[in-house]
Amino acid sequence: MSRQGNETLKPESWAWHLMGLINPILVILCNLEGDWWVFGGLVFVLGVGPVLDLALGKTRTPRPPRASGLPFEILLYVHATLQFIALAALFYRAGIDGNAWTSWIAALSTGLTSGVSGIIVAHELGHKRPGSSGWWIGRLNLLSVLYLHFTTEHNYTHHKLVATSEDPATAFFGESLWAFILRTIPGQYLDAISIHERKGKKALKNPVIQGSIIQVTLLVMIYIFFDSAVLGAFLLQAGFAIFLLEYINYIRHYGLKRELDERQTESHSWQAEERWSRWTLLELTRHPAHHLKASEPFWKLQPFESAPQLPTGYYGCFWLGVIPPLWKKIMHPRILKAL
Repeated sequence: MSRQGNETLKPESWAWHLMGLINPILVILCNLEGDWWVFGGLVFVLGVGPVLDLALGKTRTPRPPRASGLPFEILLYVHATLQFIALAALFYRAGIDGNAWTSWIAALSTGLTSGVSGIIVAHELGHKRPGSSGWWIGRLNLLSVLYLHFTTEHNYTHHKLVATSEDPATAFFGESLWAFILRTIPGQYLDAISIHERKGKKALKNPVIQGSIIQVTLLVMIYIFFDSAVLGAFLLQAGFAIFLLEYINYIRHYGLKRELDERQTESHSWQAEERWSRWTLLELTRHPAHHLKASEPFWKLQPFESAPQLPTGYYGCFWLGVIPPLWKKIMHPRILKAL
């Protein structure tokens, strides 16, 4: 896998990335159907996804990017649209079923869609020019999971301090996923507040505080116009989406360390070339390239031969990550090799 030597190859078809739409469409249909169908998203992503990571294998020879990224740009907005349709389907299910197991399972399945069509899309759009239409859609996506501060912390701290002890979104060597979650979520929120405070925006003038007020207002409105079951389902999907985001943050830099004055390289982010993860997660697995040029759109990212490699794609790593002893047993030898 290299940035060189692919000039004579044709670009990979953009149509492969349409497979990323299977999950949100499945979740929408299953939420509308109800009953045992509400498990559809969970089974597909967490059950079938790891198998497809293995079955479809890795990209051995990376293709050059297309001359035009228009299909990919359109895909971002399709994902964003499906995110809100999935939420509407969740509100429908919870509104009918009330405080029942189907509402909570539907919320977890919807949270998977919110993590991809919501947060991953918002991550991509968050690198667009502030105030642009794409940037605002990204903000709406983050509002749908109650994580409006993400763009501030990600753009101003994570990209600058990644793999250092000062980055709240970098997982330390030996740290479990669960310990990381407890540390990173409040750490990122407080860091986002401090970023704006250093610019003189304090108290109610701080955009992060303003965002928190907007989020609380949204919750109150959901309770008033719907009911407590719908509110609970919305909160559960948002919480699960945030958990998935931070799981991804955990595996992307786990155990990789640099000093504050050390130049960032591709060796400070984990890479995965599993096709299923690449195609359905908008090339999020080519993370070293994203960190070295954050302004590069996802469809232009290329892998590095020298970047440390995850043992499997993001789907397969999920079940490793939630079992700390297994994760450490597999990852620690890889870290020692990468050093």
